[in-house]
Amino acid sequence: MKGLEDISLWAALPVAVLLILGGSIILIGALGLMRLPNFYQRIHGPAITISLGAGCVLMASIIYFSVLESRLVVHELIITVFLFMTAPVVAMMIMRAAVYRDLRAKKQDTGVLAGGVYQFGRKE
Repeated sequence: MKGLEDISLWAALPVAVLLILGGSIILIGALGLMRLPNFYQRIHGPAITISLGAGCVLMASIIYFSVLESRLVVHELIITVFLFMTAPVVAMMIMRAAVYRDLRAKKQDTGVLAGGVYQFGRKE
């Protein structure tokens, strides 16, 4: 089986840069998840960085396996399309569920009322 020593420098360099960049972005998202104070701020770390970080790792995988097998490998493109289609929708649905949970529990200290969009006892 071929390994990293069998690919040329022109292909190994972008693969290494993309892997380091993707890993750094994913690490920053994980630190944001761990360090931010409440749920509404914590959800933004992974929700925003998952697309760019995973995109970099998938691009590195496409380059590596395309050079290694001497043909275009597109399996990762399918993964990328599904990731870019589902990650924002899932993050939005999780945030909406948290907003409705907090509104039903009448929690005012969670940040749900910060923008003035939702108000308790508002009649429409």
